[in-house]
Amino acid sequence: MEWNYYNTFITVSPDCLAEFGVVPPDKKSGRTKPSLEYELASRPYAYTQEDLLYEVHVRHKGISAEELAENGPEIREAFFSKPMACMRASMLPKKYGWGIHFNGEGRMKLIPRESAEYAHFAEGGNANVKVVAGMRSSKK
Repeated sequence: MEWNYYNTFITVSPDCLAEFGVVPPDKKSGRTKPSLEYELASRPYAYTQEDLLYEVHVRHKGISAEELAENGPEIREAFFSKPMACMRASMLPKKYGWGIHFNGEGRMKLIPRESAEYAHFAEGGNANVKVVAGMRSSKK
């Protein structure tokens, strides 16, 4: 199954309160998924959604390099065998004010809500890019 978006822009969720892109905080007990997603996705067009979701899983669960070297394909297969939310449901567009652009290769870039680049994509300024909203945090 394919988990990636192509030529797509995910806007900030309609009920997101952040007026600009905010870096998600960590907890005293360790890294949060939004913090890990932000750290990885802040490298423009370095990750596909599929690779980012998997890398966040590995880091969040603390899976060692040795374990990945031994059982990497099995760990990845087990991870993708379960239903999961896509980046539309990520806290980045839902809570922290980040739009997400996926290029033609399916690689992603975070774009802060307050930027001209965000407005360009969100307003349909690129006819080749499909615009979809991040998921709401609550029902209307």
